[in-house]
Amino acid sequence: MNSLPPRARPANLPVRMRPRKLTMRFYRQSGTDLARSLIGKVLVHRVDGVELRGRIVETEAYLGPEDLASHSSRGRTKRTEVMFGPAGHAYVYFIYGMYEMFNIVAGRTGQAHAVLIRAAEPLDGWTADLSGPGKLARAFRITRADNGIDLTGDKLFLLGAPNDRPELAVTKRVGVEYARHWKDAPLRFFDARSPAVSKPRSL
Repeated sequence: MNSLPPRARPANLPVRMRPRKLTMRFYRQSGTDLARSLIGKVLVHRVDGVELRGRIVETEAYLGPEDLASHSSRGRTKRTEVMFGPAGHAYVYFIYGMYEMFNIVAGRTGQAHAVLIRAAEPLDGWTADLSGPGKLARAFRITRADNGIDLTGDKLFLLGAPNDRPELAVTKRVGVEYARHWKDAPLRFFDARSPAVSKPRSL
């Protein structure tokens, strides 16, 4: 089931207490630090007159060409060009012939760090299953047309959540057994209290 939320209304909060859009400076953290910092933040997509929001509860970091689980390990190509560009942009790719996957470019230009958004909790009365990266992108209507979009704009962006206190847990990533010694790297982060986390709590 995937019912849309009502059109968002301004929060009845003083301006100083309202969540602020994350800036380019925030995204310039390393992939590991950004993946950790994104837990509890709010993903927003304004599409077709609807504003979709979800609290991020699970991420994975990918750490550039030396990381054998990262697309950038195969070099700088048309597909991976966005990863080598500036932080704070979307990297969206297609997998298994059926799923779009939404990532955020992190770190310094040329570093090719990225963070996969794996799961979120729907907000504002929205009913959707966001417990997996393919499900999340589909419900959020994020597609390859959004590849390269600046995440500090007004269409697809993230908000801070200064009062959010997730119970952070860390494991190895999911589905990267091919990545040799990188397969066991502790680069998956999630809120241990969230029912929307996509995989078992320990791997």
